[in-house]
Amino acid sequence: MKKFDHVFAKSPDKKGNPGTTLIEHLEHVACVAETFAEYLGLDKNIARTGAILHDIGKASPVFQERLKPSYKKPLEGHDPYRHELGSLLFLHLVDETIRSEVIDMVVSHHKSMLNDTRRYGLLDLDFDREDGEAFQLHAKYWDDWHDDALGILEYFGWKVRPISLSEAEETFEEVIEYCDSKENGWSIWKGLLVGADHYASAMIYNTEKLIKKAFKVPDIRFYNRQHPLYPLSLVSTDHPQKHTLVTAPTGAGKTDFLIRRCKGRIFYTLPFQASINAMFERIENDLRKDNPDLDLRLLHSASRIIVKDDTEEKDLQNLIGASVKVLTPYQVASVVFASKGFETILADLQNCDIILDEIHTYSGVSKAIVLKIVEVLAHFGCRLHIGTATMPSKLYFAILKILGKENVFEFKLSEKTLDEFDRHIIFKPADFQILETAIQTAIKEKKKILMVCNRVVASQELFRQMGLEYPEVDKMLIHSRFKRGDRKRLETELKEHYNESVDACIVVATQVVEVSLDISFDLMITDAAPLDALIQRFGRINRKRTKETLESKLRKPIYVLPPPEDDKAAKPYDLEIIQRSYEQLPNGAVMHERDAQNKIDAVFTTFEHPNIEQNAKFKNAQFQIKELTHVSKSVLLESLGIDSVSCIVESDQENYKRSNRDNRIQYEIPMRYWSVANRELEQLEWGRHPFVIPDKAYSRTEGLIQEFIDPQYYDVTQKIL
Repeated sequence: MKKFDHVFAKSPDKKGNPGTTLIEHLEHVACVAETFAEYLGLDKNIARTGAILHDIGKASPVFQERLKPSYKKPLEGHDPYRHELGSLLFLHLVDETIRSEVIDMVVSHHKSMLNDTRRYGLLDLDFDREDGEAFQLHAKYWDDWHDDALGILEYFGWKVRPISLSEAEETFEEVIEYCDSKENGWSIWKGLLVGADHYASAMIYNTEKLIKKAFKVPDIRFYNRQHPLYPLSLVSTDHPQKHTLVTAPTGAGKTDFLIRRCKGRIFYTLPFQASINAMFERIENDLRKDNPDLDLRLLHSASRIIVKDDTEEKDLQNLIGASVKVLTPYQVASVVFASKGFETILADLQNCDIILDEIHTYSGVSKAIVLKIVEVLAHFGCRLHIGTATMPSKLYFAILKILGKENVFEFKLSEKTLDEFDRHIIFKPADFQILETAIQTAIKEKKKILMVCNRVVASQELFRQMGLEYPEVDKMLIHSRFKRGDRKRLETELKEHYNESVDACIVVATQVVEVSLDISFDLMITDAAPLDALIQRFGRINRKRTKETLESKLRKPIYVLPPPEDDKAAKPYDLEIIQRSYEQLPNGAVMHERDAQNKIDAVFTTFEHPNIEQNAKFKNAQFQIKELTHVSKSVLLESLGIDSVSCIVESDQENYKRSNRDNRIQYEIPMRYWSVANRELEQLEWGRHPFVIPDKAYSRTEGLIQEFIDPQYYDVTQKIL
């Protein structure tokens, strides 16, 4: 092995890890690939063969030069040596009967084989260059690295022989011909290798130890608990149907019920970041006793700040094999649009239990995507368990049609049981000003007040107003435009301090509090919104259920402000939907849970949603995209307004540059691309390439202040320094 200590796969990193030799990296990847193959029921020998071959091209001096500290990246337009294509020059050493699977594993494990964003895919290079030019690029210095490559393969037990330059060229042409003949579909072998490569690259020397934890079914006996206050806990989940549709109010025990329906590894999806943070911590607390080595992970853009102490656990978050993974539906959407890495996600998801909790009607595009996700996952053998308090009947029946009614265990609470969840009296004041007396009374009575706005700017303005009018009252603001580290701190304060407060307090928030946050306040003032969103918000008031509250029929007040007057002010919602929702609300009367479904259906009278078929790549039960390729970017996902870029404040630049990837994320503020586009902001070359916003545009208590993000507000002193 020492003979090949000069051939590296990875250069040293900022965590202090030494460079990884190519032999070490191939051993790590092979270990994961074999485990993944066993889980998927695939041939372990093929998996190991592809794993050993996949990076042999890194033995080339062209690649080794890139790992040196002195290496300077050339300008755009340079010849792109792709180490995975160099690896395939040794394909003739592989048994002919398994070459197609090995090519699938190797040829595009970094780049799309065709239509790569930088035109670096195999077929792109072949098409864009003169005959033989692509081969010459990847066979460069052949005599200098051919023997090292063969020696490394021999180290792994391969029968090797010299490969002449002409034979290597013949092999290269065969691979091109094979790839060019590919039809539409997807390759599970590519998914296996990409997943194994990412896992081994993240875990490095701990790969063999940690992969033993992967792909294990969690012990969920904890959720067999029963309690008369949680009616779903008393309902048997032992039914033969594969899928689940359960409709029940917040606080009825849906989480336990959905998890009890699971038989394998679990992917638990919720729509908001705050929701999945809370659910992650909840499930971890519930399951850790019966699963001391539980492989539980959280997957969203801020996942690494959730785990405080264990670096290994931080790096595991987005990798294959979790026993339980908590995420958002949009992180599964890559299987609909065939975006980069979809093969690995699909391989990881197969035959798992997928919980879609609190499906809202969303926007039209979002609703269409969720339906498509249900279609794809059901096709690939997943068991889907869907729980909601607010689903329109038309959406419900659309999902039922996709899954097949005969395959679905449906459950709804009786009207008598629903009556026990009448917890709110709804008021419809003419404006915010007339609520002054109600707020003052609540403060005197030491009540916890929750105010919810539809827009971040409005929440900031309201928070400032409350600070001026009630300076003595403990208060906080929470929304989605905080640094991720600050956001985590605020979520903790909301749950552990404000939610448990015995004195008066005011929390101003946006939609981030709607779903799955286990908080129970005494009074709510909220903007008018779509009825499904409102019902979710209402679930944060008078949430705690006790024998005493049920017997006393305790009701707590919710004040819903009138709808805005125009479409622009209604954003991000549809004005007509808000107006219809407002009309369905009682005024000065109890909001009855037994009436919720009829009210929802009265608001969402039609089931029209955008046709996403032209963008979706899964149609008619198969992928409509050439195997070994992927789509670089989804226009539809961009149109949803999902946070797709990050910003940092100018004074955090040096700390960001010096930090490792785990700590950098704490400085980042999630943003939508169009919020920063065309503003001529600086953009860093480090990390996730965040845009740099002025210090003036951020407050630790208010978050991002939109009006100050233009370059004109940059601090000149910072520039000089």
